[in-house]
Amino acid sequence: MKKVRQQAKAILSALDNPNGELSILIVDDPQIAALNKEYLKREGPTNVIAFPMHEGNFSDISPQLLGDVVISIETAYQEGKMTGITTEERLTQLLVHGILHLLGYDHERTEEETLRMEIKSKALLKLIQQMELR
Repeated sequence: MKKVRQQAKAILSALDNPNGELSILIVDDPQIAALNKEYLKREGPTNVIAFPMHEGNFSDISPQLLGDVVISIETAYQEGKMTGITTEERLTQLLVHGILHLLGYDHERTEEETLRMEIKSKALLKLIQQMELR
């Protein structure tokens, strides 16, 4: 978990939000499926869900509080296996994806937003890879 914490700090710093606060939950498929159904009205497990705190009526109370990123380790494992990468690598990709959602990136809105999020994701993953090589 220490590595995930370090990665999250590096991601937030790279996104000009070094004081941003978030929680990261690593869960199994049944847990994320329950959240997916309750909050997104979607059936079954998913890989990552982000719950931004900068939206809604009370978003200005604590601006540094970004929200929660929930990642299914089971789905990360399966997706990593299917794409030929380690679970750890997939977990990092999902962490980047979730944090970007907390900061307002949304690949489901438009093709332009999808491309913007993709470019930012690649840059952040490259940064993390370089950080880990040191």
